[in-house]
Amino acid sequence: MTLPTVEHETAAQPRYSILWLHGLGADGHDFASIVPELVAPHWPALRFVFPHAPVRPVTINGGMPMRAWFDIVGIDLQMRQDEAGMRASMAELEALIARENERGIPDERIFLAGFSQGGAIVLSGGLRHRRPLAGIIGLSTYLPLQEAFVAERSAENAATPIFWGHGSADPIVPLTRGVASRDLLQSLGYQVDWHTYPMPHAVSPQETADLGQWLGARLV
Repeated sequence: MTLPTVEHETAAQPRYSILWLHGLGADGHDFASIVPELVAPHWPALRFVFPHAPVRPVTINGGMPMRAWFDIVGIDLQMRQDEAGMRASMAELEALIARENERGIPDERIFLAGFSQGGAIVLSGGLRHRRPLAGIIGLSTYLPLQEAFVAERSAENAATPIFWGHGSADPIVPLTRGVASRDLLQSLGYQVDWHTYPMPHAVSPQETADLGQWLGARLV
């Protein structure tokens, strides 16, 4: 069984799918409203898939149950990472990709997108995925499990384009954390289209416009 999702198709018989993972404490509805802002009229038909993360207790929030892709123990995101939770969410992402394959969308026409925690999962899961993807979109995020990444990364996605947007005043995932992750990926040869914006832990209209340009160039 795949996770429950919110879905939107821009026209019949979509040629591409965009799997979009929300941030901590949100749900699949969180980014559904971005579709009309992002999509240009001349684009081919797209299927947006916004999954709901499982509900789990989150340590940094006093153990309160909420939708989360993994547990967060403290404000230092690289300390005591919830590896089991992250790997379980990467497996859920693989199941969502497989479901798109079953619905007629091959991997090379699937984009993975994610905000904050969701971005951490699409970066770590997408760059380990064993078939080439169309692209990966990370918003206000970072790359977790870095020690294992070099050994586990997939040659098939070594050239996959990455769009990365980050707020210069982000108090949740500090810009320095995003920059360090970007630098690691670039040192390994990944193509990271990096953008910073004068904003906190959020998505701005300019970021949406830049992402639209980046996506439009990759939709044929």
